[in-house]
Amino acid sequence: MKRRLILQAGASVLGGVLLDGCGGGGGGSDPATPPVTAKSRVVVVGGGMAGATVAKYLRMWGDAVEVTLVERSASYTSSIMSSLVLTGQRSMSSLSFSYAALRERWGVEVLTDTVTAVDPSVPSVTLASGRTLVADHVVLAPGIEFDTVAGLDDPDRMPHAWKAGAQTSLLAQQLAAMPAGGVAILTIPPTPYRCPPGPYERACLLADWLRVNKPGSKLLVLDANPGIVVEQDNFTRAFEQLHAGVVEYHGGVAIDHVDSATMTLHTNGGAFAADVVNLIPRQRAGALIASAGLANDASGRFAAVDVLDYASTLAPRVHVIGDSAATTQPKAGHIANQEAKVCADAIVRRLAGGAPDPAPVTNSSCFSTITMDQASWLHAVFQYDAASATMKSVAAATGASSGWNRDHYEDMHTWFGSLMSDSFA
Repeated sequence: MKRRLILQAGASVLGGVLLDGCGGGGGGSDPATPPVTAKSRVVVVGGGMAGATVAKYLRMWGDAVEVTLVERSASYTSSIMSSLVLTGQRSMSSLSFSYAALRERWGVEVLTDTVTAVDPSVPSVTLASGRTLVADHVVLAPGIEFDTVAGLDDPDRMPHAWKAGAQTSLLAQQLAAMPAGGVAILTIPPTPYRCPPGPYERACLLADWLRVNKPGSKLLVLDANPGIVVEQDNFTRAFEQLHAGVVEYHGGVAIDHVDSATMTLHTNGGAFAADVVNLIPRQRAGALIASAGLANDASGRFAAVDVLDYASTLAPRVHVIGDSAATTQPKAGHIANQEAKVCADAIVRRLAGGAPDPAPVTNSSCFSTITMDQASWLHAVFQYDAASATMKSVAAATGASSGWNRDHYEDMHTWFGSLMSDSFA
């Protein structure tokens, strides 16, 4: 595979949604960057969508680049599609992806270990096993962390299930045990958070499941944002028409504290009690970002980066990609995949003595389950804007489906398979 084909063409189209294009954009880039001639080392921290993709593409495009991926888990569990575990439509095992192809096909050294410290000045990382890895470039992709919620002493009482894993299975069990005619609550944190349509999608999916499996039940959606933040037409129509009688949507509701014993949320809109609470807290960059002193965006919660190469604005040889980076792009798995490719291309160019592509393009696609067998879709394209030094949405290439249907639901599964293959196979 030639990186100029991926980075310039934006070639692969699936279900009407771009999957591969992520740079070049015909904006004057130099696709003939000379190859890296001396051995160089890149350490990648975090094996999620961003970390796995950047490790793979660094090896794909940089023959002389040695890549070490450090990840605490032996495999990756996808948060994408994990809401279907709650309705029994997917298993947790179907969301598990191995690092075997990165190791065996692409030559990535995969270490199952935990990074305890990052020194941006070297750059280097220190592992729990005692090793210190020094590199020419370090890429940090630690994902997200959650704020604590006052009164929530046992998070399993009100699981977020926003990182797929044990809490996903736990929430599924709690929903299954809920009595017919019961009440469930789903909370939505203030932006930015991982996967903007995700909580609304989950609400629709659960409403459909409750209607079938728990007759007479209610789902209260407590949104900390003033209103629905994405796909307003589709989700408003779904809440007010399709799922009317099950969903009660409340915008502008901020949680002050909770009472785990009584399953009650105390908010600026009053107290809400339920049999099951899916509480999704406010989010920030992975803990390594703050401990390395790189959480320097305006909020102090995420890492400010140069989106031409995703280098930290404080450390030019430390790159931050995925959910921990502060950009104008959504925090989503598809965007993480795209940022990783732009970052990989830029690092390979720099190691060869060149400069990053001056006009990267990324695209983000997302499908939302509106019922247990129908979905809508959303697509956005972002182009680098030199005046603001940000990725700006391209209006002509951005949009959402008008409604939902079974064909989109089938396309969703095809898109998911292609995306995960691109990152892990």
